[in-house]
Amino acid sequence: MQEYQSLLAKLKENKKWPLLYMFKFIVPNEDGKVDQVKALLPKHGNVSFKHTKNLKYVSITCKVSMKNAEGIVDITAKANKIEGLISL
Repeated sequence: MQEYQSLLAKLKENKKWPLLYMFKFIVPNEDGKVDQVKALLPKHGNVSFKHTKNLKYVSITCKVSMKNAEGIVDITAKANKIEGLISL
């Protein structure tokens, strides 16, 4: 989690929680990777998908109310373990 300390510090600067946060990931459209990302995202979030023209990648966006900075960092850290994923 050391590599996420900067993100955590920036998020903690916000004094108003819960916070509407937008997760955005680009993932290869293979081996169930889209489903892996979906499983990490909060169930109450508004999730949208957009494929590249050649269907090789999928952009996953989730707008969701998060209770704290640690929850955001936790989801981001878990998602970044998925091979080929790009976190924006």
